[in-house]
Amino acid sequence: MNTDIKILVCDDSILARKSLCGILTEFGFSDISEVSNGEDAVNFCKENKPDLIFLDIVMPIKDGVTATKEIIAEFPEAKIIMVSSVGTQTHIKEAIKAGAKDFIQKPIDEDLFKHVLENVNG
Repeated sequence: MNTDIKILVCDDSILARKSLCGILTEFGFSDISEVSNGEDAVNFCKENKPDLIFLDIVMPIKDGVTATKEIIAEFPEAKIIMVSSVGTQTHIKEAIKAGAKDFIQKPIDEDLFKHVLENVNG
């Protein structure tokens, strides 16, 4: 797994961001940025073009599905993984249709998370 990549973690919960960043750090990633809403995620992606983006679905200002659509429109090669406790089939289908590569349910299972990372990141 390539750990020398730029990652963005976007979640309105600081605890969720810290948890995800902690797991990514354990897996050897170091270039990790954090934002707290979809609007900031879209702006960050326009300026920094991260290699991998983790987006929560339910957030203030701009939700993850809307942010995914905007990021993919601007940056079609973006690799987006949705991370949410709201795991309804509708949300997952919307996110994948919008361009997300995969979906991880919170709380995060580290083995499943590693599997998803390997699939998306190679």
